[in-house]
Amino acid sequence: MNEYQAETITVQYGVRRCIHAAECGQRLSQVFDSRKRPWVDPTNASADEIAAAVEACPSGALHYIRHDSGTAEQPVAANTVRMVANGPLYIRGDLELVLGDEVVLQETRVALCRCGASNNKPFCDNTHKDISFTHDGIVNPEKYKISEINGGGKLVITPTSNGSVKIEGDFEITDASGALIYQGSKTWLCRCGGSASKPFCDGSHKTNDFTAAGK
Repeated sequence: MNEYQAETITVQYGVRRCIHAAECGQRLSQVFDSRKRPWVDPTNASADEIAAAVEACPSGALHYIRHDSGTAEQPVAANTVRMVANGPLYIRGDLELVLGDEVVLQETRVALCRCGASNNKPFCDNTHKDISFTHDGIVNPEKYKISEINGGGKLVITPTSNGSVKIEGDFEITDASGALIYQGSKTWLCRCGGSASKPFCDGSHKTNDFTAAGK
């Protein structure tokens, strides 16, 4: 984890989680500029401005620590999963990733691989671009499933061994068009890239030799 410190805020950067979505630079180029070294200079904006730009990072590669009276990042009110066309799943909320028997990661933002080829599973590492993974992220309305939920609370994300990603807790899924396609409290999402029912698992990982660590 790389850290860039100013008097009122420290920016933390986990390079392996970065997928170059560039949300930070688009919002605050005087702080986040990949053409410079170091590429992060937190002395060039207020702590509030930097915090807002960091929270726009969809992968969770960026985080911050406040040294002033400002508050730490809070999870969004509703847990959300968003499909990205030809790309990963963006998940936001009060997240708990179960990566093994003794590895549990508390997060607010992650980008999960859905092409099946990432070298940093379960996270996206942009390999979908190298393998020309294609899926427009649009779901047939006939497959929408909307159930009543309370909303909020913990969202537990468990990648299974050589299989799908189990998600438990109140959440909603939107496709790449922004349409709400699922609202509920438990489902399994494809991460092998082969499902004919994306983003949901249809068991294709059992027949396409998909391998990945999981619980």
